[in-house]
This record gives sequence, C-alpha cells and structure tokens, in this order.
Amino acid sequence: MEHIRTATAALATTLTAVALAGATGPAQREDGGPGAQGGPWAGGSVTTVGKLVTDLGDGRTGVCSGAIVDSPSGSVIATAAHCLTSPDRPDRPRAAWFAPGYEAGPGAGSGALGAEGAMEHGWKVVSYHVPPGWDVNRPLEDILPHDYAFVTVEKKQGRSVQEEFGANRLDFAPVDPGSPVLPMGYPAAPPYDGLRLVHCSGRAELLTARTAHAANVGGLLLAPCRLTQGASGGPWLQDFDAASGSGTVVGVMSVGSGDGQVLGRPFPAATGRALYAEATAV
Repeated sequence: MEHIRTATAALATTLTAVALAGATGPAQREDGGPGAQGGPWAGGSVTTVGKLVTDLGDGRTGVCSGAIVDSPSGSVIATAAHCLTSPDRPDRPRAAWFAPGYEAGPGAGSGALGAEGAMEHGWKVVSYHVPPGWDVNRPLEDILPHDYAFVTVEKKQGRSVQEEFGANRLDFAPVDPGSPVLPMGYPAAPPYDGLRLVHCSGRAELLTARTAHAANVGGLLLAPCRLTQGASGGPWLQDFDAASGSGTVVGVMSVGSGDGQVLGRPFPAATGRALYAEATAV
C-alpha cells in the first residue's frame, strides 16, 4: 500500500470512507508502544469527544467521530468533511446525531446501545458546514486538503451541548508540530468495534510540498497509529488536560494508509475561521 507522504490512491478505502454500521490516561510513549499505535482510552470519560452517527437512507448508517469546540453558541462540533459528503456519496445525510462521551451512560449515548442509542440519546445535527473547497464533484485526491467541517447541534431544554459536557479550545493553522498530539476517536473496523474511545499519541510531522503528495501537504502525519474507519473526524488534541477532559483541537482525523500511518487535517486560518463563524451563527 502506498504511503501517505507519497500518494493518495490507496487512502480512499480507509479512513476517507465512512465506516458503515456495523492504562490510566493517555500513553505518552513515542517509540511505537501500545499508546502510540492505538489503544482503548482508560482515563475515564471524555465527554468533549463523541461519536457522529448519520442516517444515509436505505437502512444504512454512517459512523464517524467529532469533538465539541468552544463557541459563543455552545453548539459547534468539529469533524471531517468526508463524514458528511464525499464523491461516492454526494448527498448530505438524511439526519445526523452527535453522542458526547459515548461511553458515559445513556444520557450521552451509551456504547452499549449502539448506533440506535446514539440516535435516541444524541444531540441532533441542525446544520452542516463544509468548506468551499470540498467540492464532491471533483476527484477525492483533489479535495482532500479541505477535509474538515463543523456541524451545529440542537439545544435541549434551552441548554447547549457545551453547557452540558464542556468543550475543547480550537486552534487554526499553522500548528506547532513540536507539541505532542493526541488523536481520539471511535474506530469501528477491526480490530475495533466502535464501542470504545481509542487514542494514539506522539509527535506528528507537518507535511510539506517536499515531503508529501499535494493532497496531503499541510497535514499532520503520525505513525505508528492504527486507528481505523469510524475514527474519521475525531480530534487531534494538544495540551490535553485529564481533569477537565479537554484540550486544544489542532486538526481532525482525515485519512489513513492502512499500515499504521494517519493524517490529521488542521483548520486553515482564513477558510477555517470563516467556516467556524458560519457554524456558530446558526
């Protein structure tokens, strides 16, 4: 399989496709240990991170990940654009729900309840926000640099999801690659089952035109990290604080090579901020 830094042809079959339904704290190792490769999060509930479940019609259910980000409305979730639309699936979901702290109990969308539980107990998405460059009429490799998005969710009894569960800070490019990253998500393809929060950790490499295929320039490369389908859209966090269960979102899970390399997509300074403002205004 081709590597992320040199090609994208093989990537469309891994984390760029939505997976169809079907220790204490983060490990800090950067030497290929279990925490770096991808392992269940054992540090307690992280309510600012959750599962994004989409109704694709015809009995199909899409599974991705996302994170609450601090906003004036308190209702904004960061995720990946391909979790919402793609060249193979250009129509937006019929409906979508975000289940914060997926393992935190029925009120947050218990993992024991599966996708149906996330739909029943999650926060319904009321608007979708993808950047102008995410044009699903073009080939996937042409639009991958724009694989970031926000969704805005409902309020419940007058309270926002942020008021109920907290939020992460949001940062925009350029990202400091010297600070360790903590990707999190709910991978649903083997060896994972989508029912538990999984993480990797380590120092990422910022890809440039000299080191990567054009589709991946500006992305954050982490290896080894064996998160699979379903982790798409999950946050790449820096400065994570276990006490508050939050950190700074510096990107979202975009693609993986299938051989232990994953790429986080930062939010560009200009278009990312404009998209964030759009999501917050709902």
